[in-house]
Amino acid sequence: MMGAPPNSMMGAPPNSMVGAPPTSMSGPPNAMMGAPPNSMMGAPPNSMMGAPPNSMMGGAPVGQLYQGGPATGQTPPMSPVGGPGARPQYAGMQNPGMGPPMGPGMPPGPGMPPGPGMPPGPGMQPGPGMPPGQGMAQQPAPRRLDPDQMPSPIQVIEDDKKNRGNEQFMTNSRGLVPPLVTTQFQVIDQGNASPRMIRSTMYNLPCTQDMIKQSQLPMAVVACPFSELPEGEFPPPLVDHGPNGPIRCNRCKAYMCPFMQFVDGGRRFQCNFCNCVTEVPPEYFQPLDHMRKRVDMYERAELSLGAYEFLATTDYCKNNEFPKPPAFIFMIDVTYQSIKTGMVDLLCKELKTILDQLPREHGNKESAIRVGFVTYNSTLHFYNINSALAQPQMLVVSDVHDVFMPLLDGFLVKVSDSRAVIDSLLDQIPEMFADTRETESMLGPVVQAGLEALKAANCAGKLFIFHTSLPIADAPGKLKNRDDRKLLGTEKEKTLLSPQTGFYTKLGQDCVAAGCSVDLFLFPNAYTDLATIGQVSSLTGGQCYKYTYFQASAEGERFLQDLNRNVKRPIAFDAVMRVRTSTGIRATDFHGNFFMSNTVDVELASIDCDKAVTFEIKHDDKLSEENGAYIQVAVLYTSVSGQRRLRVLNLSMNCCSQMADMYRSCETDTIINFLSKHAMKASLTSNPKAIREGLVNRTAQILACYRKNCANQSSQGQLILPECMKLLPLYCNCIIKSDALQGSSEIMTDDRSWLMQAVMSMDVPSSHVYFYPRLLPLHELNPDSNVLPVAIRCSADRLSDTGVYLLENGLSLFIWIGLHVPQDWVQQVFGVNSAAQINIESQKLLQIDNKISNQVRSIVDDVRKKRPRYMKLTLVRQRDALEGWFRHFLVEDKGSNATASYVDFLCHMHKEIRNLLT
Repeated sequence: MMGAPPNSMMGAPPNSMVGAPPTSMSGPPNAMMGAPPNSMMGAPPNSMMGAPPNSMMGGAPVGQLYQGGPATGQTPPMSPVGGPGARPQYAGMQNPGMGPPMGPGMPPGPGMPPGPGMPPGPGMQPGPGMPPGQGMAQQPAPRRLDPDQMPSPIQVIEDDKKNRGNEQFMTNSRGLVPPLVTTQFQVIDQGNASPRMIRSTMYNLPCTQDMIKQSQLPMAVVACPFSELPEGEFPPPLVDHGPNGPIRCNRCKAYMCPFMQFVDGGRRFQCNFCNCVTEVPPEYFQPLDHMRKRVDMYERAELSLGAYEFLATTDYCKNNEFPKPPAFIFMIDVTYQSIKTGMVDLLCKELKTILDQLPREHGNKESAIRVGFVTYNSTLHFYNINSALAQPQMLVVSDVHDVFMPLLDGFLVKVSDSRAVIDSLLDQIPEMFADTRETESMLGPVVQAGLEALKAANCAGKLFIFHTSLPIADAPGKLKNRDDRKLLGTEKEKTLLSPQTGFYTKLGQDCVAAGCSVDLFLFPNAYTDLATIGQVSSLTGGQCYKYTYFQASAEGERFLQDLNRNVKRPIAFDAVMRVRTSTGIRATDFHGNFFMSNTVDVELASIDCDKAVTFEIKHDDKLSEENGAYIQVAVLYTSVSGQRRLRVLNLSMNCCSQMADMYRSCETDTIINFLSKHAMKASLTSNPKAIREGLVNRTAQILACYRKNCANQSSQGQLILPECMKLLPLYCNCIIKSDALQGSSEIMTDDRSWLMQAVMSMDVPSSHVYFYPRLLPLHELNPDSNVLPVAIRCSADRLSDTGVYLLENGLSLFIWIGLHVPQDWVQQVFGVNSAAQINIESQKLLQIDNKISNQVRSIVDDVRKKRPRYMKLTLVRQRDALEGWFRHFLVEDKGSNATASYVDFLCHMHKEIRNLLT
């Protein structure tokens, strides 16, 4: 395992790691554990006053770690470090009277175990990895660490909710760290874009590259420009600068923003990105007030807000022509399998209502989007649905090696114009193909047909492809079955996770050039080579949905909910994103589902509210604390009504020359988003062991650098973590254990490829819950209150056989039912007398009219609404066959493939940090 702890560590960690005293060692009796350790209480040591607050864990002679507030019968919280208002430090509890913890190379105090690599004192136990002293017995096993003493994600989340929840977050200051993604808050845009649209791994950038090299902290930004905003927050306003287009810097072409400085009485402005001074056009001129701000500053979005949109001129359009409204083309596989599973029938019935949900511009009564329909098996069938026709007409293209558009007029129509013809077509499709015997399908020509249709109509758009099997028909894009699950997790897995041919990659690039995005809805019963065909959706900013062993009766609801959300969510077409940064830094590596034909433009045939682009920032010069650093993300796109627009997001950050300031401004959830995408990308070129070791080494380096530069006064026997990153080891272990990275034969090859694609486009809230799932104790619901019970940690030790728990990670949803849940609770929610009688095959909760049942159903609905994908509900009874799969998501426990538990991983991390320090 990844520079993993050796097997000896998998149970209780050896002494050297966290320094638990051997049980035989004399020490104060447990009765004294409640007393505060004298050595660490009272005033904080002066030497640490400037350092950021830390979490300290595991002093050398101690077997317990202290985290947060006191648990029953344990030591009270330590005194805060870092001045007034700082959080408490979390220190390895030292038993009273035991003297200071030891670092390597220090002689042991009387009656204490020796430090690592030291000879034991007379009459003492030897240190780990050392032969016992003369006449000494081998050391007994150390006491197991108490997970309650380790940093808890639940406590971090709850503390943030308590301190910053339901408050306004004003974005008027540079370098302000936002609340966590799990906290509810209201953003008031006052110059920096909302953290829902843009988040950084750190808000205080180091002045020099050297600080980044030493610390290994990623400088990265996650941008989700079209993120859905909660009620009470307003979308970026639209600004029209007239026929000359948006005001920009002459040199670097950055767009006007609140950080530009007006000089010379308002006649010129200085760019905050490149410092160039540009003339203000006469029509844009306004005088300055006594503060040297423009008098119309608060009337103009681009001078007072962090996020806004400009109306683009023809200069920003292809061929200098304004675009047409986009189109949606529904392309339906009508081979035997699609008909037999009920997919075609279900889809055609539901499309009638789904077409009423097409996205429309705010304030418009109907959508401007046009729709078209294609069905396919070994040939392509286009439909003329012109409103003048009484019945739809089918046109067949049988030469799939040279796809062409058999009709122009009548293929793409507005739903309101051709409603009757569309309804008639959707009624006829299932009947027309009801007796089909065609089993072989194709995919390449289908995408080509959709692309040709959009090109012929001269508009951008999206293909919704409903497909069932590996494309083996004799047609372009034909694939062979190369599945070999044994390769997953080995050196050779990258061959299986990379495309087997360049056909779909090239096709995806052609689609991007034409503004054609592809969403794949797959219904496979076997391997479909998602690593290859998925290229058309991942390169075009599309999405892939997968319903393995689909049956309309069981999976129909999930499929229709996914399709419904996909059709109506906010979306932008034919987009190009460019990142501009202030002098001294530049955007380098980009991660996500898109295509880049050069090093600066991120090309997205579409981007919706659920997609994020993550990019790394590197130094190319020194930064200054006085000037700070600025980032501007600009997305040029076509709106759902066919308007060409620019959405601009601005972010200003502080710069620092002290490590402590940099570590104090980090945001762990964003760091994890970046590290996970970095690891997914590496899976296609590197081997799994190297990727895991890289993650472990980087995390150890980040924490060792903090220890060395910000908390060097404390003993090396203690694990000291920065307050805002104390969960980094836990979350790093979660990435390593995740199905998206941890190849094993338990998971299908296509599922692995699908998860990798899903992670690559995740925003920060999605990656947070994917890597550390939410576990809610439903049995603790108060029938008279709407407040959710506080989540618990993801470990089997936290489950009680009298409890019922909901677990969700954004992709999967479980309800685990203990065998001894009170009868009345089971009766109220499941309508039976005992847990043993519950029908766990059911994917729906019964509609029973009582407070508890209503609450549980409401929580399930609410959890589903907040996630981009509709999660199928799986009921799991304690000790049933499915419980193993449920436990797979309890990420603090040992995983399959002998992946480490949180306790073991933290011990291993402590050892790695000590190795780096010595």
